[in-house]
Amino acid sequence: MTHLADQPFRDQTSREMARPKVKICGVTSAEEACLAADLGTDFVGLNFYPPSPRFVEPGRAAEIAAALPERVKTVGVFVNRPAREVEQIADQVGLDLLQFHGDETAADLRPFASRALKAFRVRDRINEALLSGFEDIWGVLIDARHPQLYGGTGESWQFDSLREIGRGWASRAFIAGGLEPGNVRAAVAAAKPFGIDLCSGLESRPGKKDPELLRQLFEEIQHGKTPTAA
Repeated sequence: MTHLADQPFRDQTSREMARPKVKICGVTSAEEACLAADLGTDFVGLNFYPPSPRFVEPGRAAEIAAALPERVKTVGVFVNRPAREVEQIADQVGLDLLQFHGDETAADLRPFASRALKAFRVRDRINEALLSGFEDIWGVLIDARHPQLYGGTGESWQFDSLREIGRGWASRAFIAGGLEPGNVRAAVAAAKPFGIDLCSGLESRPGKKDPELLRQLFEEIQHGKTPTAA
């Protein structure tokens, strides 16, 4: 089984910062997806959670996926959906990865382990015990906890706590929660993650990505001047 840890961790794009993988989540149109791809995103997240303002029907998601270049991987976001439904949508859309953002257990993810990305929501700091049992899945995403919402909240957590846990989790983790162009470099410096996941911090309104904010994100990642940790 191939894990994130078995892949190249980062690409060096400047002397100041090692470039993390970038995942733009909650994309709702082919236009947004193609702009993100042109700017350099590595992953595009498609949301299949109906209550979300970023929800897309599988048919529309398939059109978005078909518009992307092969190098950009598609990630389907699911919240407590039956395994059979996940399989059906994944096949219809042609998803590369499956993100589970609900209360799914390690046993629930076992059939999808080789392409499962499990989201963990934390109030403040991540700890290794929370991840116990999920060692065999493709990767993890650490997001901020919200009492009602499952993602895209704009809230944050202490990113530096990711560096304090063992077993190489940081090299298999995406960080999310309150990220936007102005703070992304500091967050990467604090956490040293495999990748970053952005959603609401790139929107002009829920479910609509702002082209200028997308451009600012990649400009900041590659050429920004925000100080980074040693």
